[in-house]
Amino acid sequence: MEQKALHPDEEKFRQLYEAACTAAGNSYSPYSHFPVGAALLMEDGSIITGANIENRSFGLTNCAERSAVFTAMSAGHRSFAALVIVTPTSDYPVGPCGACRQVLTEFAPPETPVWFGPNWETMVKTTLGALYPYDSLHELATAL
Repeated sequence: MEQKALHPDEEKFRQLYEAACTAAGNSYSPYSHFPVGAALLMEDGSIITGANIENRSFGLTNCAERSAVFTAMSAGHRSFAALVIVTPTSDYPVGPCGACRQVLTEFAPPETPVWFGPNWETMVKTTLGALYPYDSLHELATAL
């Protein structure tokens, strides 16, 4: 299945940012006190959000990015056009963890835009491929 990344305009990224901020407000983070919100833009223009959900058994915690991906998949979406991650209490932009990067690359091509940061002014604007270089999944898919 070939995927092509869309390149949303800044207004769409502003909508994603606002949705991610709202999602961060739904975070359950009583242990880290580090709320995270994520907003995924679907290819049809809809937005799916997720928040980090912690557990006292920390390994059972789910990140905002994966919460959004799993929600999108459960709703029948199979590919994503962009992602915004908001970490409103951080002092600097915090990107997705390795597990989230791996999950994201399952459903989005390397050129997919990813923006992350604690606020609109400090957003890092990059791509999934820059966050996760040498992704063997896509190399294997083209070899088959």
